[in-house]
Amino acid sequence: MERERIGVVGAGAAAAAATYVISETVDDATVTVLEKSGGLCGRAATRRRDGIVYDYGANYVKSDDQRVTDLLTETLETEGLVEIEEPIWTFDRDGEVSPGRESDEHKWTYRRGLTQIAKRLFARTDADVHRRTRVERISRDCGVWRLEDADGEIWGPFDRLLLNPPAPQTADLVRSAGWEADDLRETLVDAIEAVPYRAVWTGVFHYPFELEAPYYALINTDKEHEVGWIAREECKPGHVPDGESLLVVQAGHEWSRERYDEPPERNLAELADAAADLLEDDRLTEPDWTDHQGWRYALPEGSATTGPLRSAEREGLYCLGDWVTGEGRIHAALRSGLEVAERIALES
Repeated sequence: MERERIGVVGAGAAAAAATYVISETVDDATVTVLEKSGGLCGRAATRRRDGIVYDYGANYVKSDDQRVTDLLTETLETEGLVEIEEPIWTFDRDGEVSPGRESDEHKWTYRRGLTQIAKRLFARTDADVHRRTRVERISRDCGVWRLEDADGEIWGPFDRLLLNPPAPQTADLVRSAGWEADDLRETLVDAIEAVPYRAVWTGVFHYPFELEAPYYALINTDKEHEVGWIAREECKPGHVPDGESLLVVQAGHEWSRERYDEPPERNLAELADAAADLLEDDRLTEPDWTDHQGWRYALPEGSATTGPLRSAEREGLYCLGDWVTGEGRIHAALRSGLEVAERIALES
């Protein structure tokens, strides 16, 4: 039996989960992963500075899916897996802070950050992962897929191709495809492009003092405040040394969209002022260092129509990620990857 050749575009959480399941269930499969950035796990991103670890995109993994819970707590090593104990409170358009609802769900991350999810999953496979390799074009000819990167290098052939970028970028790749199934390609592009997204511009603020608050994070419930989310990274065990604080402030969609290309210094100053107002602490206007990141396609607010996605799978093209499920959460991305890989295993 010939080896199954599988190409994967993007090394996000869904791709990592799919690669792991394929390696466990498809005999003699070869998997090649091409990732445009230098990191793994997509928007579940982690940075380090001065002994501090901070998750500046996605914040944690919820225990909202039993299969994902089993993956994190049974399949993967649990060393370094930590839980955020403090609750999440809410605030409204006027900045009025209120206690949130108590929840039985776990909020997990790792002492070394959320990127550990993808790193640990890929480490359990023989996949060839190529970072800083941006795929510009996909094509299908004679029943196999090929990829062309930004340097003009051709990758493949692949019997199956998995696409893990956000929906708008996935749509661009499908649109670029040299593919004899023109009607299906157009239908698929339309379905993917219909997924709406929220932009997020994130500011990170470090302070050489401890903050006192009864919550881990504040979330805006009406989506009418300039800030959508503020999290205290010191609530994650192992992330911030004692006596220090680090805030991850994620702006709301409209603010992020309007100011996405503004000078970072201006955006950081505005978000620091907003954090000081919400937490009623003027010291927060003067962090001793900052960081930032824009996510133009951060959170899907819907999902693609299932029919075109399944039709594409019959041609060996698979879409996966949180936008496929319609829920911008890490557990949803992981679940998507698991489900796609299981369908591949059944077909192989």
